Amino acid sequence: MADEVILLDFWPSMFGMRCRLALAEKGVKYEYKEEDLKNKSDLLLRMNPVHKKIPVLVHNGKPVCESLIILQYIEETWPDRCPLLPSDPYQRAQARFWADYIDKKFYGLGRKVWTTKGEEQEVAKKELIEIMKVLEGELGDKPFFGGEKLGFVDVAIVPFSTWFYAYEMCGNFSIEAECPKLIAWTKRCLEIETVSKSLVDPHKVYDFILQLKKALGIE
Repeated sequence: MADEVILLDFWPSMFGMRCRLALAEKGVKYEYKEEDLKNKSDLLLRMNPVHKKIPVLVHNGKPVCESLIILQYIEETWPDRCPLLPSDPYQRAQARFWADYIDKKFYGLGRKVWTTKGEEQEVAKKELIEIMKVLEGELGDKPFFGGEKLGFVDVAIVPFSTWFYAYEMCGNFSIEAECPKLIAWTKRCLEIETVSKSLVDPHKVYDFILQLKKALGIE
């Protein structure tokens, strides 16, 4: 019997995009279900009753929640198709560390850049750039965080690049000027078909942010 794979998602979500990318890399066929987060579906509420958030991967009727856990589940369920994690236990642990690092640091600061002004925004921008520089240090001279090919950390981080343009426009700064190595890595990733097809247009994300700012009363 063929696997039934459903992804409950919301198009601008960088957390959803990483799941889409992992499934694309593995060549897993799945049904994509777009969620209206203002009017969450019964399926989403049933599949993720604790957090009631996307993304949720539903595999043969069983839900897996939280994007990094979903990535690990995808890796362990389809291990022979384009492995994302290295075989060495230490290197696997390091990959999980950097994926966790980006989640704990990046999202909140990025949100502050587009929701705040003045000194608070300047502090958020400075901290965001510092985190990007730490990532550049980890990347080093490798083409990808995974080494010579796209790996777990690349899949976890590259969807955030779709929000870079919005951060720049809202915060009036240039990420490429501050972190050229990270932008060069982003461009390398986008040359891979699974990446370019899984990520959304940064300009579309910026338009979404503008609408969200208006709805939230942030000018």
